[in-house]
Amino acid sequence: MTLQLHCFGESGNSYKAALALELSGLEWEPVYVDFFSGAARSDAYRALNPMGEAPLLIDGDKKISQSGVIQQYITDKTGKFGGEGEDKYEVLRWVLWDNHKLSSMCGLTRFLMNFLPEDKRPQEVIAFNQGRLKGAYTVLDTHLANRDWIVGDGVTNADLSCCGYLFYPEPFGFSRADWPNIDRWLTNLQGLEGWKAPYDLMPGSPADRA
Repeated sequence: MTLQLHCFGESGNSYKAALALELSGLEWEPVYVDFFSGAARSDAYRALNPMGEAPLLIDGDKKISQSGVIQQYITDKTGKFGGEGEDKYEVLRWVLWDNHKLSSMCGLTRFLMNFLPEDKRPQEVIAFNQGRLKGAYTVLDTHLANRDWIVGDGVTNADLSCCGYLFYPEPFGFSRADWPNIDRWLTNLQGLEGWKAPYDLMPGSPADRA
């Protein structure tokens, strides 16, 4: 049975799940969630996911939300991306760090800077968020100084989680040129067979609403 991922292209959290699916070799298809028209808040969508969020993975009668949980579900089905032996705890540590320190701030800052009307963008909040993000980038860049991957010798959910927003073209205060170890690591990800950029992997993009 083909797995269905309810997602939309602008969502970095959806990208984490979609990229894991694409690289895993599982059969899957994206189902567009028209987030900016309020689809995720509709009664029909909340009947599937009461949290009203994307991504949502449907596998038969299973409905799984939250990108990190979806990634773990893919790991459990395929044996991929979970880390070898004790490394599984290190993978989980980085997924949780990303969700709290990196992706949460990237997603919010990118939204405020690109998807709100220009006169409603809170510059002080944006500046504060970018300060916090600089600290997160420093942690990740330092960790990657002598590593090709965040944990172990190959791609894991740690990588697929932490990269979630860093491939997007919209400005939010991140430049790969400023962080050479992050840049090298992202290049490693781009070199994986099956890698695709967010707007090539999922339906929906800012251009659709232009």
